Amino acid sequence: MSKINVRNLSNENDDGAPDIVGITTFSATSYFVPTRGTTAQRPSNHVEEGSLRYNYDTKNLEYYRGHTIGWSQFELIDPDLGGGTGSNTGLGTRAVISSGQRSPSGYVTDIDFMTISTLGNAQDFGNANVTRDKLGSGGDRSRGLFIGGEGVTDTIEFITFASIGDATDFGNIGHGSQMRFVSGCSDSTRTIFGGGYTGPATHNIIEYVTTQTAGNGVDFGDLISGANDNNAKGACSSSTRGIFAGGATHNYGNRTDRIEFVTINTIGNSTDFGNLTGSRSMIGGCSNSTRGLFFGGFTPSLIDNIDFITIASTGNATDFGDMTVTRSRNFAASSPTRAVSGGGSTPSATNSIEYVQISTLGDALDFGDLVGTASGGAACSSGHGGL
Repeated sequence: MSKINVRNLSNENDDGAPDIVGITTFSATSYFVPTRGTTAQRPSNHVEEGSLRYNYDTKNLEYYRGHTIGWSQFELIDPDLGGGTGSNTGLGTRAVISSGQRSPSGYVTDIDFMTISTLGNAQDFGNANVTRDKLGSGGDRSRGLFIGGEGVTDTIEFITFASIGDATDFGNIGHGSQMRFVSGCSDSTRTIFGGGYTGPATHNIIEYVTTQTAGNGVDFGDLISGANDNNAKGACSSSTRGIFAGGATHNYGNRTDRIEFVTINTIGNSTDFGNLTGSRSMIGGCSNSTRGLFFGGFTPSLIDNIDFITIASTGNATDFGDMTVTRSRNFAASSPTRAVSGGGSTPSATNSIEYVQISTLGDALDFGDLVGTASGGAACSSGHGGL
């Protein structure tokens, strides 16, 4: 005889339908079908923590973590990767770096990787399909995206963190061509990117893609500053917020210390967050789920500053410490505990990598070296703060 006992079966729309109270027991050996819908159809009102639904866009179950964090998908991918030599002898969050430009050989297609929890030199991962630098990046636990850049038009490519190999075409930026210095960040579902410049003009446009679904960028909203100061920002994210910091005009004649944020799973214009400790551009940005860090930059001189913010609040950045060298056009990536930054101009292209522990304050330490020198590259990781 079949039986179901229910403790609390609630109506999420709160439209007057009855609640059934009892003890819930599922003992069948087949399956049950949860509520279903797209990311845009996620309920936001009268939702209890722990609520479960199936997301058609991500093809995954997700659960509600409360009003501040929102919906998160069940993680099906182990973020701990490794299996190499040097900086990949141990297991941990993997960072993948699209190298950008070497000196004096020009643009390259090289992609490197390393395990953030270890120390040592990076290893070869594969190659991009196009040569470029000044690009953006983002991704989730299984897939990393590289977006735009000088030397290409509007290309978006992706790699699979666990599978060493060449990048694959994803789609295109939805506006413009030669999108130099576009900045990207992501949660577990979306990668968003904004700013940059095409020819003589900077852009305030923000776009997004669904990271697991190949396609072109879709309009998200606009950055605060209109068409000014949107070139070469630093970016990072938590599971709810995307952060954009600093930037400059297309010719770097003016720079800003503005920090702004968006809520990643919505669409709309950015909102003021606060200010960096100084105006700068060409910044490496990364984060865990709590803190965002911004490495180096150009003021118009090279600097070694590291700033940090608490992502869930608003306010001005605070000094974290100093990098081992002054640099700009550097990449940054993170695990839940450690941030790494490297490459960039010092002023010539460099291969050095350094790291800090995110929860503490202090100066950076040497991590190892990239396979080759790299300036204007970008990095993404399988365990950053947006996941």
